[in-house]
This record gives sequence, C-alpha cells and structure tokens, in this order.
Amino acid sequence: MFKGKQVICTHGHISTPIHFRGYAANLIALRNPGGDDLKIPEAAMQEAMSRHLKMLDERNIDIQLISPRPVAMMHWERPFIQEKWARTTNDTIALQCSMEKRFVGIAQLPQTAGLNIKKCVAELDYAVKELGFVGATLNPDPAGDRQSPGLDDEAWYALYEKAEELDATLVVHPSVSKDPRIERLSHSYQYNNLTEETLATLLLEQGSVFERFPKLRIVICHCGGALRRLQASGEAYDACLPPDAPGNKIGLSGQDSGGQVGTGRVKRVKKPRPDLRNNLFFDTCAYDPWFLGAAIHQRGPAQMVFGSEVPGSGSAQQNPFTGKPSDDVVATINQFDFLTDEQRMDIYHNNPRKVFPLMEKLGLF
Repeated sequence: MFKGKQVICTHGHISTPIHFRGYAANLIALRNPGGDDLKIPEAAMQEAMSRHLKMLDERNIDIQLISPRPVAMMHWERPFIQEKWARTTNDTIALQCSMEKRFVGIAQLPQTAGLNIKKCVAELDYAVKELGFVGATLNPDPAGDRQSPGLDDEAWYALYEKAEELDATLVVHPSVSKDPRIERLSHSYQYNNLTEETLATLLLEQGSVFERFPKLRIVICHCGGALRRLQASGEAYDACLPPDAPGNKIGLSGQDSGGQVGTGRVKRVKKPRPDLRNNLFFDTCAYDPWFLGAAIHQRGPAQMVFGSEVPGSGSAQQNPFTGKPSDDVVATINQFDFLTDEQRMDIYHNNPRKVFPLMEKLGLF
C-alpha cells in the first residue's frame, strides 16, 4: 500500500513449476498439438505461487498483472504449435488468477513470423471475454529476425481495432532475437528488449496509429527502451514539472545546426507532435536508479505506470541506492526527492487504473 491505496504492478510474469516448460519442450519435440492438455498438480502450482506472493509482500505490491515470461513465448514456432502453446499459457495464467485474486491476467498472443493476426485477434477476444484478462503482450518482432512490419504498419491494425473494441490494453514486450551478432552476449534478449522497445516507441510517437485508433492504449515496457539523448525545441526540459514552469522549455539558440553554411536560409516546417497522453505509456521496470530517474524526468510521471517484474532478473541483486533487492522498485521511487507524493500515487495506483480500465470490472478496488 502507498498512502492507503493499493500499489499495482503492471509488469509481472507467471511463476510456474517444472511441468509448464516440460510440456513446452514435449510440444516442440513431438510436434503434436492434438495431444494431452497440460495438467499441473495443485500442490506444485501453489508452491510456485507462494514464493511469488511472498516476494510481492516484501516489495509492498498489492496487485500484479501477470503475463507469459517473454523468453518462453516461442513466437518463432510454426502457427499450429504456437496456437496450442498460447492457449495453454493463457489457461495457466487464468488458473493462477483464479487461485489468487491479487493476480490479474495479461494474455499471450499466438504470434508467428507471419504475424498470424486473425488468430491473435481471436485469442485476445477469448482471453478478455472468457478468462477475464485486461490486456495482452505484444511482441514487435515475433520471429526474432527483425523482418516484421513496424508497429505503425497497417498489418497490425486488425489487432489494434479489436483491442480498442474490447477496451483492452496492449503491452509491448519483445522476446528473443536470432541476430547472430549478439549470440555471444549473455542474456542477449535484454539487448533485444532495448532495441525493439526503442523502435516501437519512436514508430508509435511518429506514426498515425493513435489518429486511427484514438482509444487504443499501449504500454511499452522497461521505460520505453533507450532514452532521449538529444533535445528538441519547444519541449519541456523536465516532464516532472509543469510545462509552463520558468526555465522548463527548450528554446532555440539562434544558431544554425550542422556544419553546412547557408542552411539558415532554408525554411523548415516542423510537424507538431501529436498529443499521446491518453494512448502511450511506459512502465517503471528499470533497476538502475539513474536510468529510472532520467526516464521519469523525460517521459513524465503522468505517462509512467508502475512495473517491477517481481520475481525476475532483478531479484538476486541488492541495489546500493536502497539496500534492498533491485526489483524493489517501490523502495527506489520512494527515494526520488524530485517526485511529490501525488506523483508517486499516480505511478503506483492512479495511472495503472487509467491505463488498464478493465481492472474495474474485476472488482479489485
């Protein structure tokens, strides 16, 4: 809780016993999607969930949206395998949500190299209407080969239309990459997260997706990938402050840019940035306090939703900034002296409720 209101983590993944990935291995090896359905003993599921819930308690998290673990989504597989695996994953998430009311479901979509959009639309419809989920994970590069259309491409429009119709939220989280250049990197999927999330942010900011789908809401994980390293005139210097605060607007220097003489005579037409305050959001799942602080300054507290990925890659490290595990993101944000309690409340509680409105129907508040 924070100031009497629930802390809502929008970035969590299922914790499962060995039966779950064992089933996946057999599905890939035997290639028999018509075989037996996954059955996990209740005691094994409860053990996995108990550890998970204990960590939520330790990190002051009341509600968590749980989704598939991205490295286990297997979007590179053939459609007939992926469709079976996505449904199995979603039914497993639904089972955990039924066993523990603090969990809320985010679906896996049966994405493939060819996008498989019709089946993704059908699975989103099933997950929301039949399982009570509030959104779905969207992998911008399902084949891991960097050949999929950008998220601003009309190839994705049928999915956006269905999400808008259902009032469901799409959460951009990449998976693995088959780029041979990064094979020598440990946990190379983390690098892929950075590049794909950054590209997704830029394409959605500069494209026309939200003009066509004005009620669509998309969250990009891990603060939206790489942060801005250049400044743009007319924008706020610090998004934590009011835009009209003294000294908070980036202005023109009076000099021409670049090294070419005479470019000042060229009339530049600047396209105004669209207002995406009701459409594009970013979660706080970053464990370096300097990076996370910069992200909040650049994106603004109004566009940030709380996310921690507990338990996950940050659970084993202690953050010297707080003296607690790195994925105790509440502890980190609570120490940011540039935020007011009202802004923290927005990040922890108000913004998640706004960005995932289907939670209201679940009676969580």
